[in-house]
Amino acid sequence: MRHFSKVLLFLFAAAIASAQTLARVDSIWSARWVVTMDAQRRVIENGAVAVSGDHIVEVGARADIDRHYSASQRLDRPNAILTPGLINTHTHAAMALFRGIADDMNLREWLNKFIFPAEAKNVDREFVRWGTRLALLEMALSGTTTYTDMYYFEDTVAEVTKQAGLRGVLGQTVIGFPAPDFKTPPASLAATERFFKQYASDPLIVPAVAPHAIYTVPDDALKAARALANRYRKPLVIHLAETKAENDEALAKRKMTPTAALESLGVLTGWTVAAHGVWLTNADLAILKRRDTGLAHNPSSNMKLASGVAPVVKILGLGIAMGLGTDGVAGSNNDHNMMEEMDLAAKLQKVTTGDPRALPATQAFEMATIIGARALHMDKLIGSLEKGKRADMITVSLAEAHAVPLYNVYSQLVYALKGSDVRDVMVNGRLIVRDRRMLTLDAPAIMRKAAEYQERIKKSLAMK
Repeated sequence: MRHFSKVLLFLFAAAIASAQTLARVDSIWSARWVVTMDAQRRVIENGAVAVSGDHIVEVGARADIDRHYSASQRLDRPNAILTPGLINTHTHAAMALFRGIADDMNLREWLNKFIFPAEAKNVDREFVRWGTRLALLEMALSGTTTYTDMYYFEDTVAEVTKQAGLRGVLGQTVIGFPAPDFKTPPASLAATERFFKQYASDPLIVPAVAPHAIYTVPDDALKAARALANRYRKPLVIHLAETKAENDEALAKRKMTPTAALESLGVLTGWTVAAHGVWLTNADLAILKRRDTGLAHNPSSNMKLASGVAPVVKILGLGIAMGLGTDGVAGSNNDHNMMEEMDLAAKLQKVTTGDPRALPATQAFEMATIIGARALHMDKLIGSLEKGKRADMITVSLAEAHAVPLYNVYSQLVYALKGSDVRDVMVNGRLIVRDRRMLTLDAPAIMRKAAEYQERIKKSLAMK
C-alpha cells in the first residue's frame, strides 16, 4: 500500500509539473478539419487554434496544441470545419430594412423610381441603426466576420458594428444630390473627416470615404474624396463599371471608360476598393493592377439586375485582388449570405466561360477569405488562420444530410454547405455567436423593429 501511495504521489506531481509547463491562452477551438488559408493552404485534420487576446497564438494538430497550451475556454467541434471568418467586400447594410422592396428591374430604374425615393422618405439615423443591426445579425449567423459598407450616417454604422463585435471597413457616402444625412458633397466630406478622426486607430473599425460612383458624384468631389482619404491614409470605396449603361455614358460624355475616367481624375491613386468591375477592358485592368485597386465581385447582384458578368478568371489571373460581396438587400440581392455568393461565383464563371474548370472551389473560397482580405489591403491582419493574425474564425457544422459524405473540404464549403450551417463565430478574439445564438445583439428586438419598419415603409410609399 505504501508503494502504491508513492506511485500516486509521483503521478500527481508529474501532472502538476506538466500543467505548469503549458502556456496559458484564452481559448482553444478544435474541429474535425481546420482550413487555414495560409500560404501553403494547409488543411489540418483534427486541428486546433489557440487564441490569446485578439490574436492567434498557434494553429496545428489538436494533439500538438494540447501538448503546449491550456485554455480557460474550450470549444470542441469534432463534427465541423473551422475556417477563417468570411469577408464581405461590398454591402449597403442598413438597406436590409428595404429587403425585397423592388425586384426584377434594371439598376437605374430600381435606384431612381424606388430606392432613392424610399430613402428620402424613411432613412434617418435610427433607420440606419436598426437596419445595420438586422444586417449584422444576418451576416454573423452566416459566417461573415468582416464587411465593407457604403451608406449614410456611417458613424452610427460604426457604433452598432462595434457593439455587435464585427469588423468593418465603413464608407461614409458622398453623392451629388441631397442625401438623408448631408445635403451636399462638401458637408459629407467634412463629416467623413470627423469620422476618420473618431476611428483613427480602432481595433474593429476602418473608416472610409465612399463617393457613390462616377455618374452620381461631381468630379471636384471625387478629387476631394481621394485627397481626404490619402491625407488620413484611409480607403476610398466606390462603385465601378457596374453596368453597360454606366460604361456607355462615360464613353459618350468623357470619351473614356469609367475606370480610365477615374484614373484621369487621380481617384485611383491610393487605397481603393471598387465594387463590381463588370465592364472592364484590358486597358482598365492594367490600370487597376498598376494602382493595386481591390475589387468586389457581387454575383447575386450582377445576375439579378442583369448587369453582366465580371471577368473574374481574367482578373484573378492578372493578380488583381477580387473578393466577394453581397451588395444591398433591397432588390439587387435580397440577403447577406456569403456561402451563397461563393457557390454562385464559381458556377457563373463556369457557365459563361464554357469551362467547368473555371474558378474552382478552392479559388472561390479564397475570394471569400484571403483574397478578400487582400482586396481590402488587410491581408496582414485577417483572411487566414495564422500565428499573429487577428482571431476571426467560424465553425461550420457537418451534422446535416447535405453535409455528408465529405471528400474535399473546399468542395463541401462552396457547393454543399449553407450559411445556416455556421455554428460559432469569433471576431478579434471575442465569441459573438455560439451554437447559432447571437451573443452580442438582441435578436428578438431586432425582428420586432424590422416588422415595425416594414409597416412604416409601406405606408410611406403607399404600398398595399
